[in-house]
Amino acid sequence: MKRPAVMGAVAFLTVAGRGQKPQARSLWWFPVIGAGLGGVLAAIHWGAGELWPLLVVGILVVAADLVLTGALHLDGLADSADGLLPPMDKDRRLTVMSRPDVGAFAIAAVVVVLGARWAALGVEGVESLSLVPIWALSRTLVAVVPAIVPYARPGGLAAPFLAGARRWLVLWLVPAVAGLVLIEGASGAVAAGAAVAVSAGVVALAWRRLGGFTGDVLGAVILMAETAALLALVADP
Repeated sequence: MKRPAVMGAVAFLTVAGRGQKPQARSLWWFPVIGAGLGGVLAAIHWGAGELWPLLVVGILVVAADLVLTGALHLDGLADSADGLLPPMDKDRRLTVMSRPDVGAFAIAAVVVVLGARWAALGVEGVESLSLVPIWALSRTLVAVVPAIVPYARPGGLAAPFLAGARRWLVLWLVPAVAGLVLIEGASGAVAAGAAVAVSAGVVALAWRRLGGFTGDVLGAVILMAETAALLALVADP
C-alpha cells in the first residue's frame, strides 16, 4: 500500500515514475522526495565545485534540477504567472492557465526566477548540504497547502491528493528548518522564513484570484520557496 503512495509522489515531483496515478497519501511523501532531490543536487553542487568556478556550478545545478523534475514546476510557474498576474476574471484565469502556450508574464517570471537561482548558486554563501533541507522544505509547504486552501479546479491533476491532505504535515517543517539552521546557522533560519513568507504570498494571491490553489500554483510555490531561501542565504546584511 505504501509503494503506490510513494510512487505517486515520485511521479508528481520528478521525471521518474510516469504513468503512476497519484494516491491520497502521496502528499505524505513529498518532503522525503524533496530531500532526495536536494541530496542529488547537493552532490552535483559539491562535485562540480571541485572542477569549475561557481558561475558554472550554478548553471549546472539549475539545469540538473530542471532535468530531475522534468521542468514540471517551471511550467507551473509560467502558467501561474500568466493566470494570476494580468487583470482578468476568475474563469478566464483558469482557462489561460490550462492552455499550452505562454505569455509575456510567464516568460518574465521564468527568466527572473531561473536567473535568480543561477545568481544565488553561482556565488559564495550556499553550502552544498543546504540544498537537502531547502528542497524538503519547499515540498513540505506544498503538501500542507491542500489541507488549508480549497482546490480551484475540480477534477484537475492534483485532485487525487486532496483525500490525503492533513494539517499535521506541517510538522515536516521541523526537520527541514532544523537541518537548514544546523548547516547555515542564523542565515538558515532567515532563509526558512523567507521561503515560508514567499510561499504564503503566492498561495494567498491564488486564493484571492482563483478561489484556491491548482497544480500549477503548487509548482510555482516550490520554485518560489527554493529561490527565496537561496537568495536569503547569499544576502549580505
